Amino acid sequence: MSSRSLLTGIKPFPLFLESCKRLAPWALARNPVMMVVAIGTVITFVFALLHYSQGLPWRLEMVLFLILLATVLFANGAEALAESRGRAHANSLRETRQNLTARRRGTNGGVDEIGADALRRGDLIEVAAGELIPADGEIVEGAATINESAITGESAPVLREAGTDNSGVSAGTKVLTDRIVIKVSNDPGDSLLDRMIALVESAKRQRTPNELALSVLLAAMTLIFLVVVTALVPMGDFLGAPLSVPLLVALLVCLIPTTIGGLLPAIGIAGMERALRANLVAKSGKAVEVAGSIDTLLLDKTGTITLGDRRATAFLPLPGVEQSVLREAACLASFADPTPEGRSILTLALDQGTTVAANEHADFIEFSAHTRLSGADLPEGRQLRKGATDAIRRFVEEQGGHYPDATDDLVEQVARKGATPLVVAENRRVLGVIALSDVIKPGIRERFARLREAGVRTVMITGDNPLTAAAIGAEAGVDDVVAEATPERKLALIREEQSKGRLVAMMGDGTNDAPALAQADLGLAMNSGTQAAKEAGNIVDLDSDPGKLLEVVEIGKQLLITRGALTTFSLANDVAKYFVILPALFVVTLPGLSVLNLLGLHSPDSAILSAVLFNALIIPALIPFALRGVQVRPGSADATLRRNLLVFGLGGLLLPFPAIKLIDLALAWML
Repeated sequence: MSSRSLLTGIKPFPLFLESCKRLAPWALARNPVMMVVAIGTVITFVFALLHYSQGLPWRLEMVLFLILLATVLFANGAEALAESRGRAHANSLRETRQNLTARRRGTNGGVDEIGADALRRGDLIEVAAGELIPADGEIVEGAATINESAITGESAPVLREAGTDNSGVSAGTKVLTDRIVIKVSNDPGDSLLDRMIALVESAKRQRTPNELALSVLLAAMTLIFLVVVTALVPMGDFLGAPLSVPLLVALLVCLIPTTIGGLLPAIGIAGMERALRANLVAKSGKAVEVAGSIDTLLLDKTGTITLGDRRATAFLPLPGVEQSVLREAACLASFADPTPEGRSILTLALDQGTTVAANEHADFIEFSAHTRLSGADLPEGRQLRKGATDAIRRFVEEQGGHYPDATDDLVEQVARKGATPLVVAENRRVLGVIALSDVIKPGIRERFARLREAGVRTVMITGDNPLTAAAIGAEAGVDDVVAEATPERKLALIREEQSKGRLVAMMGDGTNDAPALAQADLGLAMNSGTQAAKEAGNIVDLDSDPGKLLEVVEIGKQLLITRGALTTFSLANDVAKYFVILPALFVVTLPGLSVLNLLGLHSPDSAILSAVLFNALIIPALIPFALRGVQVRPGSADATLRRNLLVFGLGGLLLPFPAIKLIDLALAWML
């Protein structure tokens, strides 16, 4: 993203007014570093007026005042600009929430039409096709296709159904088909839309623990430099070179970490805004930051590592059975199987040349979770069945047939490759096995490799048997696999990892995932999941894409790395400015200090003005960088630290020298 695109739609005058509003003392008090700069600005202005009234030289003080005022305004503008990028999003969400009405079921069985703001947690509401859902909740009756583009930005409709892990719905989304009854899960002001709006409004954005810790560090450094600069007063008097207060203010402003102090709020807001643009709603900024420090990542196999639906990948006939016979039988037995697996069998059979069509006189047997098979009884007496191994074994033996050992060999062969076997039989005869494979998501192995390089350990959790789990884990490239996992096993695994001092992240969408989501340091809940899961997690994914867990980690790391990089750059800047200003303060009284004027600056006054002006201009120059964030590259924490020190530390140390020299040349030409 270019710096120009970051500033698209930003109007300078409203941004200037917003920056001026933040000059209020109570607003500046939130940022100790900029508060000191503001106090120095006022002091410089007072001395400029005092010198003017006494007929003394005052222009240098007035120019310093204007530059320092610009420094504070630039810092305020950085925070205001970061907030303005999300304000338009918040306004559109408010428009979505307005004018929503609801049909609430009363205790007497009647239905009352009321405003959405009057709904309370536990109310039952009816929503029909073509209507907007007025509140967050769970479907308790019916199923419907819903357009969630108002929340997720995706126009493709999704299916939500009562009694499943995909029963959650959000206010502002539109029901496209059918009629549903929803149980409201939030009181007014606490809905998903309200949380999204609060996320992008700085007035409700609480600073994260890391941000607070860095603010304390910067305040301590500012206090130290204040003591150092104050100590220069008696030193100057002793050397016969009394220092003016405005020049001491200029030195202090250049020594304290002004750059990172001015950009710190913008970095935090921009990080939260990046999460929101990825359709991730965090309950606090801490959740996004924790994501950047995660040590262990627990991932469900289905939907996260794999595409979610198993697909037929091979027909394996028993000895003496033609593959075409197996394909035809599997196809006929799958006509009444509406599951994704059943449809994939039909697709694979057709792709391999099968042309069989459904017989209108056949008696088709639908697949059910109870029988674990589907099939067809044809008019000529053929009974075709397809299903789980034990279900087909039972069917064949009930017909008086023999279940051959070769079938078990094929089943084990399929399982060892990480696939799920389905057995096909005709009457008393077993024909062969269908391999259903979990298809690994494209690029997932590379993403795990990047996380591994960043020091994050990945663990796949699945209910599959150990053989299948191990095969899929090896193909996906995860670090560890936990097979036949139960909710209790997930919770125990998280506690075990945390007892070793590791930060743990996991995702979930069902009620049975809620304990583990609450226990994890970072819990990512699916918006389509149950209300219990969303309440237990600290980040909600509006897209309900389990693969987002990897993206959350990258967003968190980007936030932390950006803050660290700009802090390193700011501190390195201060060292360079120190060697520019300090000799200029004493060079008149101590000509020997002129040897430290390595840049050959025009005069002491121009040296001081150049350094202070660079200190002011570097803040707006880095605003696009702070909003966009540092590019996250694979590597350990030590490698990232070394890269930051080399690139941002060395760059921050060297950049001021040529920049200050250019500013000095411009000032010398103007003066």
